[in-house]
Formats: sequence, structure tokens, C-alpha cells
Amino acid sequence: MQTLETKIPPPLVAIFIALVMLGVARLTLSADVGGALRLGVAALIAVSGGAVAAAGARTFRRVGTTTNPTQPQTASTLVTSGIYRYTRNPMYVGLATVLVAWAVALSSVWALLGPLAFVLYINRFQIAPEERALTALFGPPYTAYMQQVRRWL
Repeated sequence: MQTLETKIPPPLVAIFIALVMLGVARLTLSADVGGALRLGVAALIAVSGGAVAAAGARTFRRVGTTTNPTQPQTASTLVTSGIYRYTRNPMYVGLATVLVAWAVALSSVWALLGPLAFVLYINRFQIAPEERALTALFGPPYTAYMQQVRRWL
């Protein structure tokens, strides 16, 4: 299964899972929670997730390191400031949060399996290889950072 490691960009994984969630929602019973309230809550969750992801990307750009998730070995700087003080993977946290918002918008309990599938996939095929690459690049400072800051939240 190493052939999948860092090969599919996480936003594409999220889009694929969002489409599967849509299919699941259409094939199962919906929770049918009030439309305007549900969509408002979904929008707030999505905006929050987008803000977290954007903060991570902005911090990477500010310090001049790569945001390319398929090439973690090209990182030039260990980023531990900004949002990275709270989570090692804000861009993935943001994508997972947007998927939760999508499940809420779909009004489908079964669609909530989508964000779980995303987290499981990203842990195995994206984050684990990134952590190996960053440990090789930055050594003890990265290991110490991993011990101080959670992977997700």
C-alpha cells in the first residue's frame, strides 16, 4: 500500500469523499433537521474549517516552505508558529471540518462516516509519510515538536 503514500493530494481525497457522502445521503434516510438552521450551522462549520486550513497555508507561504503535500521531503523550514502551535496539520483539520459541515448540510448521519474515512486515509497515506520525511529532514527538533503539539487537535 506504499504506492498510495503522498500520491493523491488531500483536497482531491476530500472531494472524492464528499461525492461519496452525497451518494450515501441520497441512498439513506435523512435526519431532516430544519433547513435554514441546518444550512446556517453547516456554513459556520465550513467557514471555520476553511479558516483553519487557510491559516496553515498562509503560514507556510510566509516562511517560504512548500505547501505541496505530494513532496514533503522538499520542506525547507520546520514551521511551529501560528496555527502550528495548536495542530501539526491545520490544512487537514480544515478539510476534515469542511467534510463535517458537508455531512450536516446533507442532513445525513451516515454521511458522517465521510470525515472519519478522510481522517483514517490521511493518517495512513499522508501524515505518516510526511512525519517520516520531516523527521529525516529536521531530526530532534521535529521529534520534540511532535511530542508537544497534537497531530489533529
